Amino acid sequence: MNPPLSDRRPEKRKAQLVALTDAAERRIAEGGAASLRARDLAADIGIALGGLYNIVADLDELLLRVSSRTLGRLGEALTAASGALPLQTKDDAVNRLVAIAHAYLHFARDNLLLWRTLFELHFADDMVLPAWAADDQLRLFRHVAEPLALLLPDMDEPRQTLAARTLFAAVHGIVTLGLEERLVAVPLTALEAQIEWLVRATCRGLREQESPIPPAQFLVLGSSACAEEDNL
Repeated sequence: MNPPLSDRRPEKRKAQLVALTDAAERRIAEGGAASLRARDLAADIGIALGGLYNIVADLDELLLRVSSRTLGRLGEALTAASGALPLQTKDDAVNRLVAIAHAYLHFARDNLLLWRTLFELHFADDMVLPAWAADDQLRLFRHVAEPLALLLPDMDEPRQTLAARTLFAAVHGIVTLGLEERLVAVPLTALEAQIEWLVRATCRGLREQESPIPPAQFLVLGSSACAEEDNL
C-alpha cells in the first residue's frame, strides 16, 4: 500500500532539492555562478519556474547549498592528502600543513569555477547564515587547526584559530593570484614551491616565538618570516 500523499511530499521535495542542486552545480562548473538562471534551472529538472521557489527560497540559498557541497569535497581532498601522514612531532605538523596547502591548490585548479564561487557569495545584510553552512566552514578550518595545535601547544585556542585563518588566507592569496587567468600563468610546480616556502617560513616564525603573541601580530607574521628568510 502506498503512503498517503502528505507523507510523500517531504520525500519529493528532498529529491527535487537534490536534483536542483545537481543542476546548479553542473551549470556553475561549466559557466560560473553568474551563469545561473532560475528559468534554466527549472527547465533542467522539469518543473515550472514558480515551483523552483517551493524548493529553495531564492538563488542565494541554492548557491549556498552548492558551496556546501564544494566545501565537503574540499574537506575530503584535504583529508585524503594529509590524513595518513604522521602527526607526532612539530616537524610532522609542518609537513601536514604543507600537504594541506598543496591539496588546496590542486582542488582549486581542478574545480576552478566551483571553488571561485565559494568566495563570490553575496548575501543581504540581514541574512543569518544557516547553522549547517557555518558548520561546513568551521570543519574546513579544523584541518589546519589540528596540526597548528601540535605546533603551538602553549598558545590558547582563540589565537590558534586566528593563526589558522591567517595561514589559510596567505595560502589562498597565492592560489588565487596563481590561477588568475588575466595574469601571467604560473606553472603548477612553481606555485607548489611558493606555497611550501610560505607555509614553512610562517611555521618557523611561529615556532621561534617563546610566548603567545598578541592577535594583531598574526597579520604580519608571514611578512616578518619572509624578511628573515631574505636575510639568510
